[in-house]
Amino acid sequence: MTQSWLKMTACELGRGIDNGSISPIALVKTYLEAIRNHPLNNDIYARISSERALKEANAAEIRAKTNNRLSLLDGVPISWKDLFDSKGINTEAGSMLLSGRIPESDAVVLDNATQAGLVCLGKTHMSELAFSGLGLNPMTKTTPCVNNLDAVSGGSSSGAAGSVAFNLASIGIGSDTGGSVRVPAAWNDLVGLKTTSQDISLKGVVPLCPKFDTIGPLCRSVEDAAVIYSILKNQNFTPIKKPSSLQLMRLEGISEEDIETAPLTAFDDACAKISKTDITIIKHKFPVLEKLLSLAGIIYTVEAYEVWGELLEKEGKKMYPEILSRFMAGKNFTQNEYKNAWSSISSIRADWMNFTQEFDAVILPTSPILPPNKTKLLSDSSYYKRANLLALRNTRIGNMLGLCSITLPTSQPSCGFMIMGAPFSELKLLNIASKIEKDII
Repeated sequence: MTQSWLKMTACELGRGIDNGSISPIALVKTYLEAIRNHPLNNDIYARISSERALKEANAAEIRAKTNNRLSLLDGVPISWKDLFDSKGINTEAGSMLLSGRIPESDAVVLDNATQAGLVCLGKTHMSELAFSGLGLNPMTKTTPCVNNLDAVSGGSSSGAAGSVAFNLASIGIGSDTGGSVRVPAAWNDLVGLKTTSQDISLKGVVPLCPKFDTIGPLCRSVEDAAVIYSILKNQNFTPIKKPSSLQLMRLEGISEEDIETAPLTAFDDACAKISKTDITIIKHKFPVLEKLLSLAGIIYTVEAYEVWGELLEKEGKKMYPEILSRFMAGKNFTQNEYKNAWSSISSIRADWMNFTQEFDAVILPTSPILPPNKTKLLSDSSYYKRANLLALRNTRIGNMLGLCSITLPTSQPSCGFMIMGAPFSELKLLNIASKIEKDII
């Protein structure tokens, strides 16, 4: 019976605790035992916080018995990407550069989750300092894809995805700077929510590119994403309300260039399934997307180098060369080039809002490629670079445009269906995703 808990959504677990059919203590012990016995546990979790988890579960059990639960997810165990500060527990952001770093307090979002009664199982592996969409980390551990153990799981929230996909957490909390929630969610058949920049507090989160860093969950359902989203923001949950009709824009052009057969077939199939009388899909291209994406090489690397350059100049040898080179590229651009790039981005963002204002949301394949082979990534630099750029190409559109976005699983393994909404329209986006999530599988 308890093993079935591992495959339930977080909200199903929460309702089970609420009606007395699930004990928070038994639940966390089931998860901890599953983690200990799983052959890939060390490739998914960087650290297990057993003592904290048991203490939090015990408190949740008392609240459940006295009808004092703090939220629907009070007593539900979740995992945290290893860039969220956790008091007294190493937080190293997947990098040898931060080895032994122990925060004195929890990140704001971890504190918010704790105040809502969620149970912290531990910290999950990730790409070094979150600067890769592949999840390959030869310096610490590489989490495999649930659909292909020889392939990477996607990054940089690789272990976050693995913890849920391999049934070792009900939700994984990750971060998304260029696709780091949505790529691993898509490749592991999960729901992944990318929030708008500055929508959720980044206090206590190891930074990469401050203007683009965002926080979001990887989970099994849109409902889970909606509930945990409210908790991370420390706001009351707004119940999902499915819209009666939708007008969606299918983004064509660069988002479907160099796309592999499986992701395109899955996306076409999903579009066909939801093209009903109450859902209209209209195809459009946005001509300046190529220019927008060409600016990412300036903006991202300059911001990342400003944050980490000084340390990397001294200790860069501790980092995987492929990721190190991305950081170091940031010193090749002038501040004037950076400023001009931002000016262009602001103009394109305004044009996008005008271009898409008649649509409820924009849809496109989450990633144009399937999870790449780990061994080939390690041995072939050109393969690594191409895979990394393609993995993040479609997701990065949303980051560059300042949008919120969500990926849903489809009928094809490791192929995601992505929906992009206007900035700070997360609640509307979640409502839209809820309307179509069951129909596209």
